[in-house]
Amino acid sequence: MIAVDTNLLVYAHRRDSPWHAQALPRIVALAEGDAPWAIPWQCLVEFVGIVTHPRIYRPASTLEQAVGQIDAWLESPRLVLLNEQAGFWEALREILRVARVVGPQVHDAKIMAICRHHGVSELWSADRDFGRFPGVQVRNPLVV
Repeated sequence: MIAVDTNLLVYAHRRDSPWHAQALPRIVALAEGDAPWAIPWQCLVEFVGIVTHPRIYRPASTLEQAVGQIDAWLESPRLVLLNEQAGFWEALREILRVARVVGPQVHDAKIMAICRHHGVSELWSADRDFGRFPGVQVRNPLVV
């Protein structure tokens, strides 16, 4: 199963993103495809915070636009939403220790731990920092 990180969701949503033309068809292909795909809840929350932030985007997406976008993704019948479950702490603790994570990278470690805990095989992200975490292949589908 492929999981999608926040940055690709933002690029697919924001038409003013330099990566919009590459990201949108990839997210649409997942959403309309036959295979299960996933988004960690944490990434959906972060998505809203980023696209509605007036210091990041001018004009920022309205709350209605951000919520509408998430509602559209949630209509995908093969979408799996990933969250913390029993055993999550053990997965996160291992990643923190193995990758020697501290500070802001704990956020990324949490996403990776959730993906590993749910059996995700591949995480799509434009964030190179995910490469330091073991257990899930990380790929930027925007770069050929």
